[in-house]
Amino acid sequence: MTIRVRRRLLVVAWLVVVVGAALAAPWPAAAQAEKLARIGFLAASTPGRDQRLLGFFKQGMRDLGYREGTTLVVEERYAEGRFEKLPELAADLLKRRVDVLLVAGAPSAQAAKRVTQTVPIVMTNAADPVGTGLVSSLARPGGNVTGLSDFNEGTVAKRLSLIKEILPSASRVAVFYNPSNPTNPRQLKLTQDAARTVGITLTPFQTPTSDDLDRAFVGIQKERPDAILAIGDPALGALRLRIIAHAVRHRVPVTFSTQEGSEEGGLMSYGARVEDLDRRAATYVDKVLKGANPGDLPIEQPSTFEFVLNLKTARALGLTIPASVAFRADRVIE
Repeated sequence: MTIRVRRRLLVVAWLVVVVGAALAAPWPAAAQAEKLARIGFLAASTPGRDQRLLGFFKQGMRDLGYREGTTLVVEERYAEGRFEKLPELAADLLKRRVDVLLVAGAPSAQAAKRVTQTVPIVMTNAADPVGTGLVSSLARPGGNVTGLSDFNEGTVAKRLSLIKEILPSASRVAVFYNPSNPTNPRQLKLTQDAARTVGITLTPFQTPTSDDLDRAFVGIQKERPDAILAIGDPALGALRLRIIAHAVRHRVPVTFSTQEGSEEGGLMSYGARVEDLDRRAATYVDKVLKGANPGDLPIEQPSTFEFVLNLKTARALGLTIPASVAFRADRVIE
């Protein structure tokens, strides 16, 4: 056998050893089947608004490297304003063996917590999580619940002060709220406290259903308030277009807590930028998926607020918006 032939045989033998070792060794993590994160999304409202906000959460997950359909699946359930359906929907999501429950709002969070004390729950846009008993404290929630709150006591006074700036002679404001929402009674109390400081008398109306809303506007026709303030609630959110239609008919300006209200024809809105909260919720879900204990993750409060003003509605109502108010608006709808 020649030296050249022996060299070729040695090279072939070396290749066989190397390839065999490579095939026998486990694949690197990137080549292995990636773990699928299964998220259960629970909302008290109708799909429209919360699907839009869910999109911001999904974008946040993409930014963290998750790919929907490959490493991320989101199961969605909506109660369409019927809070009594929430526990059943939460239980159904648990049957899907979700890794994390992502819940929109305090009613959804409470329903999820009643159904499970073990599966991690990440809240988004949940008002007053301590006052409603969801967590023991903002700094150390404890249990299986964490996430983000959309509530800040200062926003209540801010909405009333904006009403007073636009309508300096305003003395009576109707307030729409849902007594079934555990966060609404406290928000109503805070609104009443703030109203006294600016010389406004509030008339509360319970409006969780369309029939309640129709009755409320019969009362408004008699009371003739200067403005209407709608407290944030999924059931009221589902009635938002109906509220605006009634208000336009009665020529009463409406203030909402979220931007959709002003976009759809309310006079203005002031509140936390909920899309920021939904995007930030992805960081909480990611931490929990990687082994963090929800009870050790502090509840995040809103830091960014948005004032949206609808000048088209103002003109239709015959209102002149002071330049100082319009200048401060984050967004003006012409």
